[in-house]
Amino acid sequence: MKHGGNGPFRRRLGAGVLAAGVLWVVFATAGSDTLTGALSALEARGALPTALLRLQLGDSGGQGWLTTAAALAIAQSPLLESTREEVLSLQSQDDTDGQEETTPQQPIRETPTQPETALSFEDNGVAARTLQPTTTEGYIVSGLAYINNYSDKSFAAADLEGPFAAALGTEDPQVLIVHTHGSESYTMPPGQEYVASGESRTTDTNYNVVRVGDEIESILTQHGISVIHDRSMYDYPQYNGAYDRSLEAIESYLQQYPSISFVLDIHRDAISDSEGNPYKVISQVPEGTAAQMTFVMGTDGGGLSHPDWLENLKLATAVQNTLLADYPTLMRPITVRNSRYNQHCTTGSMLVEVGAAGNSLDEALLAARLFAHGFAETLLSQ
Repeated sequence: MKHGGNGPFRRRLGAGVLAAGVLWVVFATAGSDTLTGALSALEARGALPTALLRLQLGDSGGQGWLTTAAALAIAQSPLLESTREEVLSLQSQDDTDGQEETTPQQPIRETPTQPETALSFEDNGVAARTLQPTTTEGYIVSGLAYINNYSDKSFAAADLEGPFAAALGTEDPQVLIVHTHGSESYTMPPGQEYVASGESRTTDTNYNVVRVGDEIESILTQHGISVIHDRSMYDYPQYNGAYDRSLEAIESYLQQYPSISFVLDIHRDAISDSEGNPYKVISQVPEGTAAQMTFVMGTDGGGLSHPDWLENLKLATAVQNTLLADYPTLMRPITVRNSRYNQHCTTGSMLVEVGAAGNSLDEALLAARLFAHGFAETLLSQ
């Protein structure tokens, strides 16, 4: 079959269409001083003129790079060469237009140390104390729970009675465990030292509070409570801004998993005597030597929005009463402060300090197990 007879006509027709397109482009981009402005003007008038202009520049579209012919032509002209990055940038922007935003995904989790391993409670050489209130003076007392109110907010024991707002749902996951200061670590017995990243800190998740989170996750899972454990360390390599970074993560998880009702931020304390000597806080329980724990609860006293802070405090008080019923010295008084500690994200948020820097890891792990059992009992009984 012969095609030669229609060739010249088709070429003339194509040239005419292209010329008309170029004239349209000139008309549409009149008054635009830059290539970016020209392309923006064309976008407002439809996709065809933009495509024609890109075709004149040699951009075949869809690949994010210029054709060889276009690259050679642009290289010969300083004016066109100066617009190369604008063309590529605009092409890259167009390639992402219309794509759905990707849903934040759970970080790839490292394989944690097997939880509930045997604990030896070897002496780490740090002086030990058991801290207990000896009077109710200066405290708000709700049941067995003593509360230190260091905030500017006023509340009474009666405000903490009754059920708390957060509840376990029927969908998974239900609990999020995070570590705003994940590198916080403990004092190991001789021969079990770790590589430190700072004073009483390490990025080795076998020895820091991330390991404690593993233990809590394991126990809650045994109770049938679904957990996501974010094992990221938001305080390393930079300490400042850790709460901002962990807040972004918490909000991302809550957006991805609306079923999450409880957020546990696991830390450890650092305690010294009047002479600056560190000591550990312990509770002798039938299972061994456990680190004493503290709940640090936030309010809106610092000016940041946290309208439901009292519901979080009611939860902490309920868990404290559950734990103290079985382990009278396990818990130090609850601390209430003006800062909100990201607890505004849910009505089931708590900051849990498991022991102090002077405690051994084994003491912290036993405390974590006891906390997780008591936390689960509290949630399942409401």
